[in-house]
Amino acid sequence: MTTVLLSTTYFGPVQWYQKLYRYDRVLIEQHDTFIKQTYRNRCLIATTQGVQALTVPVSGDGGRPSPLISDHGNWRHLHWQALQSAYGDSPFFEYYADDLRHFFFERRWDTLFSFNEDIRRTMCELLDIQPHVELTSKYVKATDVEGMDDLRDAIRPKHPLPDAHFQPRRYYQVFEQKFGFLPNLSILDLLFNMGPESVFFL
Repeated sequence: MTTVLLSTTYFGPVQWYQKLYRYDRVLIEQHDTFIKQTYRNRCLIATTQGVQALTVPVSGDGGRPSPLISDHGNWRHLHWQALQSAYGDSPFFEYYADDLRHFFFERRWDTLFSFNEDIRRTMCELLDIQPHVELTSKYVKATDVEGMDDLRDAIRPKHPLPDAHFQPRRYYQVFEQKFGFLPNLSILDLLFNMGPESVFFL
C-alpha cells in the first residue's frame, strides 16, 4: 500500500489533490508548526491580472496545533468576490457556486485545520474521488516516515521540491489566450473550468 504524508491546504493546488486521488492512503499532518506563505492558508487563482494569491489571515494559535482564523480585513467577502471576478465566465462556476458559498458566508470556523478539512471533504465530493484519508495523532518526525512519501514541505507555492510523479496536464483556462496555460493552480481553477471532467486531470 502506498502512503503519502501531506500538510493541510486551503483549496490546495492540483498537485495536492492528485496525491489524494492516486495514493492508497493519505495522512494529513495536523500537529506541525504553522508556516507562513504556504498552501496551508493560501491558494493561487488565475485572474485578468495573472496569478493571484488568496490568503486566509490567522492569529496567534495560543498553543493549539492549528492557528485560529482571524476575521481581519473582511477576507471572506474579498475571496468570494475575487473568485466571482476570476471565474464568473468559466464553464462551471455557477454550477458549483452554491456548494462553495457557505465557506465564505454561512458558517464560521475557529481553526484553520478544521476549515481546511471541511473544504477538502467537499472538494473530494465535487471531484467524485474517495481517498482513504487519516489525520496524524501526533507530529510525524522525519525519522518516522519510512514506508511513506513525505510531501509536507515539497508542495509549496514558492520553490517547490521536484516531484517526479506530477506532470501538470493542460486543460482549458479562461485566460489562457492572455497568459498561456498556468499550471498547478488551486483545485478551484480546475473544477470551475473542467467540471465533472476534472478527475481526468489528476
